[in-house]
Amino acid sequence: MLKIKNLLFTTLFFIPQLFFAQYTDVINSNRPGETMSAYAVGKSVIQAEFGIYGIKEKHDLLDYDASGFGTDLTLRYGAFLEQLEFIVDLQYQMENFDTPYTSYKKNNFKQTVLGAKYLIYDPYKNYKKEANIYSYKANHSFNWRELIPAVSIFAGANFVGADNPYYFSPDGAISPKVALVTQNLFGGGRWVFVTNIIADYIGTDYPSYGYVLTLTHGFNEKWSGFIENQGYKSDFYSDAIVRGGAAYLLSPNMQVDASISTNFKNTPSLLYGGVGISWRYDGWYKEKQIAAKNNDKAKKNPENEKEIDYQEKERKRKSKYE
Repeated sequence: MLKIKNLLFTTLFFIPQLFFAQYTDVINSNRPGETMSAYAVGKSVIQAEFGIYGIKEKHDLLDYDASGFGTDLTLRYGAFLEQLEFIVDLQYQMENFDTPYTSYKKNNFKQTVLGAKYLIYDPYKNYKKEANIYSYKANHSFNWRELIPAVSIFAGANFVGADNPYYFSPDGAISPKVALVTQNLFGGGRWVFVTNIIADYIGTDYPSYGYVLTLTHGFNEKWSGFIENQGYKSDFYSDAIVRGGAAYLLSPNMQVDASISTNFKNTPSLLYGGVGISWRYDGWYKEKQIAAKNNDKAKKNPENEKEIDYQEKERKRKSKYE
């Protein structure tokens, strides 16, 4: 999900085109929701999103109660292109099950996905909103461009080991996963609406199809909240889940979050609650920004090229000892 998710997205309109697109002034995290944002983290940016949650479920038909906890970790890395990021998505869960006749435990990786996401369309690329100095109404009217979403595609694979109790087959398997991702920015980025349309476990006996819809609102530069609806359907298991939560920006590169999730059926009924943290390292990206700006200056004034090269070398030398 999108946390502070582009609270300052409008600042992108004033960044040189070379650095437009993916990188944002504040961290762009998918936590704590389940949607994947359309935008990548930025070329050469590393981001980690970690959470821990508790779970309680009750199945009226099978007459069992279960409780446990889990952890999830998503690693994102922007490489080769501004629009491209590589993703590792892991989830490990442990549960205790109690029935009228017995008790047992279940624990394993509930999800292991490796893949990549690519932004195929950005409505704000090569676009800059111009202020109308003659009309207050024109400056504050609805921007119809906001109805046009950014569009990304995700392609990856599930890796499931043998005898995994969370998998519907006793045998291990590798199966494709694809998703269509859209993202709209409303109110200058204060509201963000994201949709994911997902096809999972493709080619297996029980393929799964689903959606996730997330609406995020930035209350100020630090706080944001979200609501979310997720549904998935397969011959193995189907459900519809609602979530809500909030995130707090500790720094431009770090945020914390909390959320709660539930469903509306009793086969089984589910209740999740979790907290998490997201962190990114963007030092390599900023170095490239500085280098590109210096190169641009050198092209405009070739006589300064040697001086700029010297200053860049000095900066790198000093950074080793800071």
